[in-house]
Amino acid sequence: MSHMAERAEHLWGGWGDPANAMALPPSIQSLLGVLNTAPAPATPLADLRPAPSRVDPGPLRDIVGAAHVHTDDATRLRRSGGKSTPDLLRQRAGEVSSAPDVVVCPSTHDEVQALLTFCSSARLAVVPHGGGTSVVGGLSPQADRYAGVVAIDLWRLNSLVDLDPVSRIATLSAGMRAPDAETILNQQGFTLGHFPQSFEYATIGGFAATRSSGQASAGYGRFDAMVVALTVATPAGSLTVGRAPASAAGPDLRQLFLGSEGTLGIITSVTVRLRPLPPETTYHGWSFPTFDEGLDAVRALAQDGPLPTVLRLSDELESTLQYSTDGALLIVATPHPHPHPLPGATGLGPEIGEKWLRGRYSGPYLRDALLDAGAFVETLETAAFWSRLPQLYRAVRDAFGDTFLLLCHISHVYETGASLYFTAVGPMISPAHWSEVKAAVSDAILANGGTISHHHGVGTDHRDWYVREVGELAIDTLRAAKRRLDPHGILNPGVLIPLP
Repeated sequence: MSHMAERAEHLWGGWGDPANAMALPPSIQSLLGVLNTAPAPATPLADLRPAPSRVDPGPLRDIVGAAHVHTDDATRLRRSGGKSTPDLLRQRAGEVSSAPDVVVCPSTHDEVQALLTFCSSARLAVVPHGGGTSVVGGLSPQADRYAGVVAIDLWRLNSLVDLDPVSRIATLSAGMRAPDAETILNQQGFTLGHFPQSFEYATIGGFAATRSSGQASAGYGRFDAMVVALTVATPAGSLTVGRAPASAAGPDLRQLFLGSEGTLGIITSVTVRLRPLPPETTYHGWSFPTFDEGLDAVRALAQDGPLPTVLRLSDELESTLQYSTDGALLIVATPHPHPHPLPGATGLGPEIGEKWLRGRYSGPYLRDALLDAGAFVETLETAAFWSRLPQLYRAVRDAFGDTFLLLCHISHVYETGASLYFTAVGPMISPAHWSEVKAAVSDAILANGGTISHHHGVGTDHRDWYVREVGELAIDTLRAAKRRLDPHGILNPGVLIPLP
């Protein structure tokens, strides 16, 4: 047995680096008094013991070396789920039945391919592991019918494979964390411009596998729009898809793997388009009297321009609780020091924009503090066409009822529509109770023209609503592709694609 300590790990039962833990702001502390919360102690990781491993590590060691095969309790437990609030509550309660039997860390595409070939022949389920930041059950396969579960952690695939400054493209290994990729590219004068809230821990391969969208998507686009090519290992063999900037040579097979969430193959490298690193970006705040008025202004910018790099509109409650402002707060980022004036808005200057910038990765740490204090907090998101957004916004609020305080913002816009991102805060409830609430909200999303996920993905949590959204024929088409690429169904079984 060996313990994997080569890379900084997430806090057990929480998010990120414990050194970055934050105290609750006064406005939130007063809110907790209204909610009548009561702290509950969490079970320490050191006190937990998963079931004994069912997998012989010998053949895996032959592929990647003994130092990179891990069966110790801590390493297995840290890969027993993602970072949704129900995941964290189960971890805090000491529920560890989802721990994989073994964690394997390959360093090359060929090693990943060899691992998949072996696991398929041995009927071992495989969970691809990048940053571990899934919030939709994407790391919780239904693996009861398999001989064991192998977590393939890609952290050793962490290099810049190639940089083409003339074409402005780069090939990055899939296990590279986003900050490392950004640092390397910045040194060459480029940026991806992809900064989701999970930025500090998420990986390049994870961005592709989940169709990630970053906080600067208005200016840089979604991650799937950045992808030029992919290299993928599957139990049936390897593929490289994407050959030119555009092609009419049949369907675009990149789209088969973008958003596939580890069910059709393991992405081992991603070729992405780059943008020149801007000399500076300025952030400003604007206030609208109401969320509806702000929504109209955001739509005008998305459709008619000028489109800023960041465009983020909070509703009235989120604006009050998070930023102590009246009305609906709009954060705008541009590469120009003087932002374009916005009709109907009151300019608040750069200070509030800079405040948002400093705290844009702090949301999960605030959730930890709320959980520590005994409150329940969780997020969900959707997207719809502009004409449906007001109705969808109201329908989701109605579906939540009066139990939760509900905050909302728009942070991803398109000419045709935008996303809605909700944060629910309330008294502590169980993961099972939350599942009931989320089911009602998910029903409302589909009934009112929304998609079940804009950027969090499907996982297991959204799978049933995904089937309803796309239809059985679409699911059967995906199953057919999975049968060809993954004949024994070992890749993330039950995630995204329902088991037959």
